[in-house]
Amino acid sequence: MARTSDLADPSLYFNRELAWLSFNERVLDEAADPDNPPLERLKFLAIFGSNLDEFMMIRYAGLKQQQAAGLERRSFDGMTVEEQLAAIRRRLLPLLLRHAQLLQCDVLPQLERHGVRIVPCDELSGFERSAIDRYFEHEVFPVLTPLAIEPALPLPRLPNLSFSLLLQLSDESRRGEWTAVVQVPAVLPRFVRLPGVEHRFVMLEDVISGNVSALFPGHVVIDSHAFRVTRNADFEIAEDEAGDLLRAIEDEVRRRRWGDAVRLEVIADMPAAWREHLRRGLHLDPADVFEVPNHLNATDFMELALLDLGQLRYRPFTARLPAEYRRAADVFDAIRRSDVLVHHPFHAFDAVLQLLEAAAEDPDVLAIKHTLYRVGSRSPVVAALARAAGNGKLVTALVELKARFDEENNIVWARELERAGVHVVYGFAGLKTHCKTLLVVRRERGPAGSSVVRRYVHLGTGNYNPTTAALYTDFGLLTCDEALAADVSDLFNVLTGFSRQSTWRKLWVAPSTLRAELLRAIAAEAEHALAGRPAGIMAKMNALVDPEVIRALYRASQAGVPIDLIVRGICCLRPGVPGVSETVRVRSVVGRFLEHSRIVWFRNGGRDLMMVGSADWMQRNLDARIEVVFPIEDDNAQRTLRVLLDVYWRDTVKGRELRADGSYLRVPRRPGQRRLDAQARLLELSALRLDRGPSS
Repeated sequence: MARTSDLADPSLYFNRELAWLSFNERVLDEAADPDNPPLERLKFLAIFGSNLDEFMMIRYAGLKQQQAAGLERRSFDGMTVEEQLAAIRRRLLPLLLRHAQLLQCDVLPQLERHGVRIVPCDELSGFERSAIDRYFEHEVFPVLTPLAIEPALPLPRLPNLSFSLLLQLSDESRRGEWTAVVQVPAVLPRFVRLPGVEHRFVMLEDVISGNVSALFPGHVVIDSHAFRVTRNADFEIAEDEAGDLLRAIEDEVRRRRWGDAVRLEVIADMPAAWREHLRRGLHLDPADVFEVPNHLNATDFMELALLDLGQLRYRPFTARLPAEYRRAADVFDAIRRSDVLVHHPFHAFDAVLQLLEAAAEDPDVLAIKHTLYRVGSRSPVVAALARAAGNGKLVTALVELKARFDEENNIVWARELERAGVHVVYGFAGLKTHCKTLLVVRRERGPAGSSVVRRYVHLGTGNYNPTTAALYTDFGLLTCDEALAADVSDLFNVLTGFSRQSTWRKLWVAPSTLRAELLRAIAAEAEHALAGRPAGIMAKMNALVDPEVIRALYRASQAGVPIDLIVRGICCLRPGVPGVSETVRVRSVVGRFLEHSRIVWFRNGGRDLMMVGSADWMQRNLDARIEVVFPIEDDNAQRTLRVLLDVYWRDTVKGRELRADGSYLRVPRRPGQRRLDAQARLLELSALRLDRGPSS
C-alpha cells in the first residue's frame, strides 16, 4: 500500500474556517428538519445567527487584521489570508440565502398555522394600531436617539452588532433632503405582543418605522432601510503589564463595542447608493457587505423560540440523580462507596450541586476550592460558595476573567464572592483557566475513632452552570480517589501560587503534559497494531484542529489502527485518504442538545485506557489554556462510556459522516435497520431508569 511521506502536505487538511462553516450548516440542517417542533426549528435559526456573529467578530475579524497588516503567512491547509476571506464569502452566501428562505418561507408560516404570527403594521386593526402607537409613545420614543448624517462628516459611531434604520427625509416643502440613522434599541423586546389572547406580534423596527416621523418634526420620512454593523470583538490583554487585571479587562470589554467594523449587513432592497455610502463610511471592502433578503439580526428570534407553548417544543424530560446517590445516606457516602460518573443533561446538575451545597453546610468540611469559567446568572454555585465562606470554611475560587463574552458577568461574580469572604484568584497570567474542577476537604472519622482528612473531587467537561447543564451534554466524575485528589490539590497550588508542576499522578494537564501524553497514547496504539495486539482509538470532541495531533493520527492509521472520531464541530483531518487515513472515520452529531463532552478510548493492547476532560484537540486547548483530562477507571463507568460512544456512533438520524472531499452525508442505514437518534435514545434510557427507581 502506498504511503505519503509528507504528512504536512496541505492537501491532507481541511481549512479551519470553512470547516466551521460546515458545522454551522449542520445547525441549519436542524432548522430545516420538519421532524423538529416549529419553535425548536426557530431556535436553530437563531443559533445559526448567533454562531455566525461570533465567527465574524473573532475569526473573520482576525483574518481582516492579518490582511490589513500585510501578513503573507499561509494556513496549514495552504491558503493565504485573501484566499480564505474569498472562500468564506463564497461558502457563506448560499447559507445566508438558505437561512432567510427557511425563516420566511417555511418556519414562520408553520408557526402562523399554529397561531404564532408576526403581523405587518399595515394589517393592524384600529384598536391594535392605537395600542402600538401608545407603546411607541411611552416605551420606545424616550429611548430613541436620532443621529443626523452630514455629507462632509464621518458616519455616527454605532456599536458592535447595532441594528439600525437608515432614513431619507425631506422638509415638508420638499425643498431639501437629509439622511439620519435611528438605532433599534437592544434594551427593548424585538417582538412587541399585540393585545388579545393570541400570540401575535409586531416587530420593533416596524413600530419605529411606522412612527419615526415623531422624531423629526417638520420633516417627512421618504424611505427607510435596515442595516447592521459587526465589529472586531477580539482583544488581548498584556497581563504582565496590567497593574490591575480586573480593571484592564473591564476597559477592554467596553472598547469591544467600538472595534473596527468587519461586516455590514443590509436588507436586499436598500438602494446601491445607500449601501455604498455606509460601506465607505465604515471603511469596509465591497466583499464585507452581506445582503440579507428579509430579517436582520436573526439571533433575536430566540425571543419567540422561548415562548411557553409546549405543543410547539420538544417534550420536557425529568433529569435524574445517579443511582449511586439514591442508594447512599448522603453525597459523601455515595462518593466514598465508588466513583460516580454523571452525564448531563440526562443526570441532573443537582448531582454536582448537592456536593457543593452539602460542603457549604457540613461542619466537618474544612476547605473548598473551585474553578469558575462560565457560571451563568443567578448562580446557585456562587451562592453556595458565599454561604460556605460565611460558615467559616476556607473557600478559594478561581474566576476566569478572560472567558470570552462572559467577562462582565464573571467580574460581577468575582466581586460578589470577595465581599462574601471568598479568596478570589483572577485566572492565570498568559493562560485561560478552562479546566472544570472542584475540591472539598473534609475531616472524617477514621479507624478506631481516629480522625482522617479526605478530599472529594469533581472533574468535568462542562461549566458549573445549571442552565447549560440542561442544554449541553457533558460528563463529570465525582471521586475521592487519593491519587486524583492529590493531583487536583497540586493543580490548585499551581493556579493560586508559584508552584511549578511538571509531573502528575493520573491527570493530563495542559499546557505541561497533555500534548505529550496524548501524542504518546496515539503512538502507543500504532505500536500495538504493528505488534498484533488489540489497538484502536475512539474519541468524541467538539473540534479537531491541531496539526501535530492530526499527523499522529495519520501515522497511527498508516500502522493499521482503527480510528473512529465523533467531532461535533470543526474537523481539519481528512479521512479516507489512501495510504494516509484509510482507517479513519469521522462523524458529527448535531441535535436537541449541544454535544459538549470530550472522551477518548484507547484500546491500549487490551487494557482499555479511557480519558475524559475539558480539552478539545486544538492548539489553544493544548498550549494556551489550563486544561485537565482525567482517567475513568471504574469498570461500570467504563462500560457506560463504551455504550454511549456506540450509541452516538450508530446515530442514523442526527449523525453525519465526513467524506474525503469535505462533504457531510447522513449516516447510511442498512436494509431493515431501525432509525436511531442517539440523544432521543439516551432520554428513553434515562426515563426507564427513573421509573425503575433506586435499584436501577
